[in-house]
This record gives sequence, C-alpha cells and structure tokens, in this order.
Amino acid sequence: MHMGRLGIQHWAALELTTNEKYNDSIQAYAAGVAEATVSAQLVYMHWMNTMVSYCGPFTYQTNYCQKLKSYLEANLNWMEKQIEEAGMDSAYWYQVRLVLLQLKGLEDGYNGQISFPTGRFSIASFGFLLFQLGGDLEDLESVFDKPEQEDNLGSGSCSALIKLLPGNQDLLVSHVTWNNYEAMLRILKKYTLPFRTLPRGDTTIPGHTQAFSSYPGTIFSGDDFYILSSGLVSLETTIGNSNSDLWKFIRADNSVLEWLRNIVANRLARTGEEWAVIFEKFNSGTYNNQWMIVDYKSFVPGMVAPQRGLLTVLEQLPGIVITTDKTELLYHKGYWASYNVPYFQYIFNISGLPALVQKYGDWFTYEKNPRAQIFRRNQTLIRDMDSMIRLMRFNNFPHDPLSRCQGCSPPQNGENAIAARSDLNPANGTYPFGALHQRRHGATDVKVTSFAMMKNYSFLAASGPTWDDLPPFQWSSSPYCNISHMGHPDLWKFSPIRVRWG
Repeated sequence: MHMGRLGIQHWAALELTTNEKYNDSIQAYAAGVAEATVSAQLVYMHWMNTMVSYCGPFTYQTNYCQKLKSYLEANLNWMEKQIEEAGMDSAYWYQVRLVLLQLKGLEDGYNGQISFPTGRFSIASFGFLLFQLGGDLEDLESVFDKPEQEDNLGSGSCSALIKLLPGNQDLLVSHVTWNNYEAMLRILKKYTLPFRTLPRGDTTIPGHTQAFSSYPGTIFSGDDFYILSSGLVSLETTIGNSNSDLWKFIRADNSVLEWLRNIVANRLARTGEEWAVIFEKFNSGTYNNQWMIVDYKSFVPGMVAPQRGLLTVLEQLPGIVITTDKTELLYHKGYWASYNVPYFQYIFNISGLPALVQKYGDWFTYEKNPRAQIFRRNQTLIRDMDSMIRLMRFNNFPHDPLSRCQGCSPPQNGENAIAARSDLNPANGTYPFGALHQRRHGATDVKVTSFAMMKNYSFLAASGPTWDDLPPFQWSSSPYCNISHMGHPDLWKFSPIRVRWG
C-alpha cells in the first residue's frame, strides 16, 4: 500500500493492493483497516469539515435523524438476511458482504480496535456509513422531511463529457464534480482487490482493479468517476427527483443503497449492458443519476462504424430504471454531454421537471439548459487532452451570453457554466430559484482519460474551483472564511497533474 501527496497540486493519492493468497473476507477487512491507518488524519479533518454535526448527539433534527437511523438499520438487517440466505451461491450478495466488511475494517482501523467481525454488522458505524451515503442522503432527506433544508432548487451536481476526437482517432472521457467547497480534501485512489466472483470459485472479479477520484473515509468515488480493469469507465451526473409522488417507492427492504449497487456493478460487470443489469437490481430510488458506461474494449481508433456497446446510458428514479445503448448517437454527434437533466423523455416527464419548466422556463429543459448550449457550442473546439480540460474547466460567466439568466439581477450567473462558481454570484442579487444564488458551491475538480491512458489507469486531474478566466477561490477573502476547512490550502490555484501509478 502506498499513500502520498502528489506534488503540491492538492491531491492525496492512495494505492492499495491486497494479496489474493488470503481469503476474500480477510482481504476486504484488511483493505479497510489499511486505508484507515494511512488516511486517519485526513478522515478526521474531512469529518470535521463536512459531517461532524450531522445527526450527532446534540442534534435538533431528532425526528428526521431517528427516521433515518431506523431506515438504515432496517435496510442493513434486510441485506444481512439476504447475505445469509444466498449463502455461497450469489455473486451479488457475496460482493455486498465484502463491501460491508471493507467498511467495517475502515471503521475499526480508524478507531484502533481491530477485530475481524464474526456476527452481524451493527449501525455503530453510523459515522463511516454517513461518509458513504453522501448522494443517497440527498434523497433520504426529502423522504424523511429533514427540517431547514436549504433552497437549492435546480442545484447542479457534476458535468460530464464523452468526446470523439476528429477522425475518431481517440475517445476522451471527462468528469467534473460540483460540490460544497468544504468537501475539497481529496484522495485519488487505486484499489487492486483480486476477490473471487464466488466464494468457492476460482474466477477473479472483472473489476478487480479500479482507479477513481475519491474522499477521505469513502470506499468508492462518490463523484463518480471510475477506470476499471474490465475495460469500462463508469461515470454519472445527478438528475435528482422533483416528483414527491415517487418517494413512496423508497423502502428499507428489497433495496440496496446506490453507493453499494455502484460498487457491486463496477466489480462484477464485463460490459455496459451487464453493468446496467446489475446496477438496476434492488433500486433504492436514492441518489438518482444518469450513468454513462463507456466500454473501451469496443473502441477502435479511427474506425468509422461504431461497435454496439461502446456507450450505455442509464437513468434512475424511484421505481424505474431505463437503459439504452447510445453508441450510434455518440458517433453521429461526436459527443455525449451530461449536465443533471434527464435525457429519456419518460424519466424527464415523471421526474417533476415539466412543472419546473412551466414555472421557470428553458433553464430546466434538456436542450436549452445553459450547459447543454455551452457543450454544443464548445465541444467542436476539442482537439486533444488540453482543449478537453479547457472546456471542462470553462467558466467565463461575466462575458458568456450563454451564462445569462432570465430574471436574475445581475443577469450573468456563475452557476451557468461547465465548471460552476456560485461563490462569485453577488450575495445581494435577486435570483428566481436556489441554485442561482451565491453559495459555497461549484466545480471542485476535473478528471479526463483517453483510450491509451485508461489502460494504465491513468488520467489527468485538477483540484479546486476553476480559475482559467476567473479569480481563484480563496477561503480567507471569501464570504465563507468562517466555515470549517481544516487541511485546506487558503488559495486554490492548482494546475492539472498526470496521475500515474507505481
């Protein structure tokens, strides 16, 4: 195992490998213990910055927190039962069990109380479970009526672009996380976990090696952006759900939370189609995203006619998942962009978006959303990795006509760009809905890989809010200097690095 800082560009890096000579359960638990041991300090700071007051002992949201806790307990109990009943015969439940063991190892390693679990998992790991639940919580908060939710209507959460270079010479895949700035302590991770597909089998899981952008205390990406040994790259942007009638589909049994389904699909799938089939099982209806699965095994540089299965697109809402092969459209248009609006008409219609379009206009549509238009205009400029990063970091909202916002004063808005900078919107402006206000929220990174790079789990990455055409973000001079940001640099002015593994 290897943990280090990559230069001064404000990423930590963790390379974690387990030994296949040991049984999978010990590998999984040890992986958690080892990660906690080397990243404990970052975990502590990240916890203090992001989660310390969430449903803690002195919480005022008692009612919400109790509902959440009993949901999570019931869900864990239901999963334990499935694991026991499936015994040695289900690849799915076997992987779920290994993920939970890894999480337990992380918690035990952090607390310095290492003892391999023999009984059931307890919800004592509420803290470490919360780290995994980031995206799922967004929806659970709505379901269980968390009080004082900020009005973040329309809040973006990530931009993604899959781009064929001219002559189909290369295929670039890129993802930009949008997040609260206090969450900018980051770890780039490479896990090599040579688990078996089944406990008595001798085949190794297809996704035994994964490189991804991540956070302290989190055993998956969360962004999400993964390069997998199966030849797949999986990524998503959040579409959310604005239709409260769908919350009735959220239940503690017969459902596996999104963070777990995503890990299991990444481990077990060999193709985009398989990924979708595995991911769709036990849909929790939480962390509702548009997933893109790129199968680089189907990509041939320079080839005119595409091979089916190169791009699989999946969208999830409570009670429904839709999946389609979108390879032809990718080759026809030269790109696929993703920006928090559902592509499938049916998903769009039942997600509650038509009502928002009626109320607020084009901003909530798939075709005329500001990012849809910026991607359409600027993707033609991409010739190589550098121009790809330039587009994914693009925000020139003071001067870009496509960053204008109807009903905003001032009219140009920092949210309306590929890499949002909502901190730069004036506090005293007037804005039609929450996402457009001044917030400590925006694009916090970029990752991009290519046909050649992904073979070595390599990618380019830059940390922090964009500063290409805008002033860099600085805690001390921002309106948010009082918000906990332990371990952060004051000034975020970092260039992209090339991530190469040992």
